[in-house]
Amino acid sequence: MKSTATDFAAIHAVLELYLDGLYHSDTARLAQVFHPQALYATAVGEQPIFWRMHEYFPVVDARPAPAASGQPRTDRVLSIELVGPVTALARLQCSIAPKHFIDLLTLLWLDGRWQIVSKVFHYDIRD
Repeated sequence: MKSTATDFAAIHAVLELYLDGLYHSDTARLAQVFHPQALYATAVGEQPIFWRMHEYFPVVDARPAPAASGQPRTDRVLSIELVGPVTALARLQCSIAPKHFIDLLTLLWLDGRWQIVSKVFHYDIRD
């Protein structure tokens, strides 16, 4: 049975797996948390990006993992908001040097579990 407490715990577990997937550049982990039709979007940079997972995952697979180079983890969950019984919004921060990200993730309760259906993000480049 779903409850607010179990929803928050389940969403937090999804977000931790998401952050681990980013830190280790591990699309097997990311595939566990993203819906296959999820949207990846940003307007930072020269052109806006609107990708689906089949476009995003190869980029993750091709980049060196922050874990492999010993980058410190700056990731954390900033907020989780239950918008309704099957909809949630999460705000996170993480870094893949030299980029420092704020991710806005929308999650839906689908097929008996929380899944990320959109990732919209902003980043700054820092030393």
